[in-house]
Amino acid sequence: MDIINAIILGIIEGITEFLPISSTGHLIVASKWLGIESTNTNLAFEVIIQLAAILAVLANYKDKFSPKYFNLWVKVAIAFIPLGIIGFIFSDVIKTLFSVPVVGVMFIVGGVIFLLLERSYKEAHCTTTDVTQVTYKQALWIGVAQVFALIPGTSRAGSSIVGAMLCGLNRKTSAEFSFLLGLPVLAAASGYDLLKHYQLFSLDDLTALAVGFLTSFIVAYFTIKLFIRFLENFTFVSFGLYRIVFGVILLTNLNFG
Repeated sequence: MDIINAIILGIIEGITEFLPISSTGHLIVASKWLGIESTNTNLAFEVIIQLAAILAVLANYKDKFSPKYFNLWVKVAIAFIPLGIIGFIFSDVIKTLFSVPVVGVMFIVGGVIFLLLERSYKEAHCTTTDVTQVTYKQALWIGVAQVFALIPGTSRAGSSIVGAMLCGLNRKTSAEFSFLLGLPVLAAASGYDLLKHYQLFSLDDLTALAVGFLTSFIVAYFTIKLFIRFLENFTFVSFGLYRIVFGVILLTNLNFG
């Protein structure tokens, strides 16, 4: 992994991790375009830049890490359970799905879902306008929706946001709960992979790792802020359209690389 590739992947991770456009899907495609082999070392690099994205959430929502928000984190934990159980049981099956065709199809499917949802969604009718108002039942259903993110290209953020909107959360609150829910999900996945592959890193890798980590953190930090501002004035229609266009491009260019 050279410095330029580390910066490119760091930027992609930082932008896409918390947007409903699938960071995994973009990293798979970008790695193929850049000619980066799917070695254990390079996969471990992706784990490192995911950890940077986690820290970006901590930096943006540090006020939520206090005892008075204990109930909120219980709800986040409840929402994590479905994905944790299904992901653990079917981890080997899930790994076989990582391919550009699958990513392309799921980009399109997710885009169509966002467009259909926005046709009937009424922000004014939402009863939950702050993450502290999320109920245990809503948290569980959001967690069930997030399970679909195990299919590459679906997007963890996208599936959890859709689930949240269907449960009565407004757009901004849906996104913020998705950010917080990303903490246990990414920590569990990244921590597990890091424990398996930490021995693969050598001193020669440290510079690229540091650059990728810092790039991912900075980009994710500002992406989160800008995304929340965006949702105060706009819908998810643009993301739905982007997903469909990107998916079609992938499926019509399967021999790239």
